[in-house]
Amino acid sequence: MFEFIWLITAMPFAGFAILALAGSRLSRRGVSVIGAGSVGLSAVVSILTGVNYIFQSPPGGAYTQPLWNWLAVGGFAPVISLYLDALSVVMVVVVAVVSFFILLYSSEHMAREEGVRRFFAYMDLFVGSMLVLVLADNLLLLYLGWEGVGLCSYLLIGFWYEDDDNVRAANKAFIITRIGDTALAIGLLLLFVHLDTLNIQGILAAAAWQWTGGSNLAFWAALLILGGAVGKSAQLPLQTWLPDAMAGPTPVSALIHAATMVTAGVYLIARTHVLFTLAPLVQGLVAFIGAATLLLAAASALTQWDIKRVLAYSTISQIGYMFLALGLGAWSAAIFHFMTHAFFKALLFLGAGVIIAGLGDEHDLHKMGGLRRKLPVTFWTFLIGAASLAALPLVTAGFYSKDLILFTAWTSERGSFWLWAAGLAGAFLTGLYAFRMVFLAFFGEAKSAVAERPGRAIHVPLIVLAVLSLVSGFIQMPAAIAPVTVFSDFMSASLPPVKMVPVSWPLEIILLLAAALVPVAGVIFAWWFFLYRPGLTTAFVGRPAAASIHRFWFIGWGFDVLYNALFVRPFVWAARINRGDFVDLIYRGTAWFSAQLAASLSGTQSGMIRRYALGITLGTIFAVGLVLVL
Repeated sequence: MFEFIWLITAMPFAGFAILALAGSRLSRRGVSVIGAGSVGLSAVVSILTGVNYIFQSPPGGAYTQPLWNWLAVGGFAPVISLYLDALSVVMVVVVAVVSFFILLYSSEHMAREEGVRRFFAYMDLFVGSMLVLVLADNLLLLYLGWEGVGLCSYLLIGFWYEDDDNVRAANKAFIITRIGDTALAIGLLLLFVHLDTLNIQGILAAAAWQWTGGSNLAFWAALLILGGAVGKSAQLPLQTWLPDAMAGPTPVSALIHAATMVTAGVYLIARTHVLFTLAPLVQGLVAFIGAATLLLAAASALTQWDIKRVLAYSTISQIGYMFLALGLGAWSAAIFHFMTHAFFKALLFLGAGVIIAGLGDEHDLHKMGGLRRKLPVTFWTFLIGAASLAALPLVTAGFYSKDLILFTAWTSERGSFWLWAAGLAGAFLTGLYAFRMVFLAFFGEAKSAVAERPGRAIHVPLIVLAVLSLVSGFIQMPAAIAPVTVFSDFMSASLPPVKMVPVSWPLEIILLLAAALVPVAGVIFAWWFFLYRPGLTTAFVGRPAAASIHRFWFIGWGFDVLYNALFVRPFVWAARINRGDFVDLIYRGTAWFSAQLAASLSGTQSGMIRRYALGITLGTIFAVGLVLVL
């Protein structure tokens, strides 16, 4: 079965090629079938590969499939090859399955949109690029997939390019992520120069053998890789592009935020974990960035009125939890939260899409309400997604993955009280903003009529993702509840276990109760302030100090204002005053000469046959004479 893993990436690319080359010959239904079906086939192969890996693990726990030599320059001959281990199995199954359900949803959600063929072609290319990224055997191929998802995010965020705001959002995402991509490219060059290979497993083995812990080379390599991860995964200080990425269609938001682009940074750090263990300062920085990001983004999510921007800030916050786990050395915990987050975040975005479409493109939470009776399937599935996001105890997958991170923040050798407290505070804020969405959208009085109701192609993905948002957490449970460690045992073939400090049984119970009760407290506060006594919120925010804090959080803690002042405006000012520099004169002169030459030659097109015949005769005489002379 392993010899067919190339089909996992080939299927989405084949779908893209067919859609790109078919032109207008395909019907809308045919476009949807090819767009979603190609990714569906990839998901089937991924699942079969995963099952085969579980029951017939390859020797050494990894399988490499060389496909062809990319190029050969001197001694540099990178090979296009795929690498399958426990980490990539989890990644490809989650990416392919979640992407398929998003595309199935899109077949109905985007059915009446102009450019639907272009939409599905971009989406297939996006999924294919992400699968290349997670299956790549070497960093050069990984970087190709990395840039592929960046390009596709630009194309999809700006899908409705007639609107200038959408174009600006796409440009912003592309430019800001290029900052991180540049850092990553420099890091790859550093690794190649000093370790003489781009094969990922070769790099990790060579680094562990040649570099000592805390060495300068390990520090700079890890720091540059972190720079790439921070840009792609929208972590501090490069997080500002993600909320604006909501300009794209809702399925695009679900794909970018749930299982593909923004989780690429998490995968990259987990895949190169050896470099971070050799650079403890950088690994500590990963944990700090994660803790700070999860708090700042959660606070901003609490103030947004656009339902999709709430979910966007929520994504930034939840990836902050993954970075926190990576910084603690809890590699498996980070990937576990990636998996559960992919299910419930895709579910929430798709549910938000149903609400927005049903209310005639209404995004404002304050203009919703009373939707639980009008959209019952959406209500119940959205409620499950919000409960899993909030990590409500015992019954949601999000609880088990987040509890594992919080427990590790206290008990890991790299953990501390402050990291644990930051994660716990983030859990309270998450419960608060998640159920603020639920209460404002589905409870209270209806403020808008539902004009459009979803069909089966939308309901099926919602129901399947809701089930996964509940049951996927039971494969890794706290020891105080049940000794189930299926996920971490599976991942141990690829990722080392976290180094823990033993804790007493009573302390373990206290930590579990804190992780269980704090999110519930957030939900209770949300009920009190946004459903039972909504006037209290208005009165509180009306106070000058509270209003200032609310505004500060609403604008993302002022990062856009700061970056505009430090970088954007000075750059625009310099470009304007430099508009007439001598370099531009060269190109303007070339353009002027071309225009004059074109005007002169156009005069020869007089329509007089005698002049054409004379020109042909003179040209023939000149050509023959030139041949005779030379």
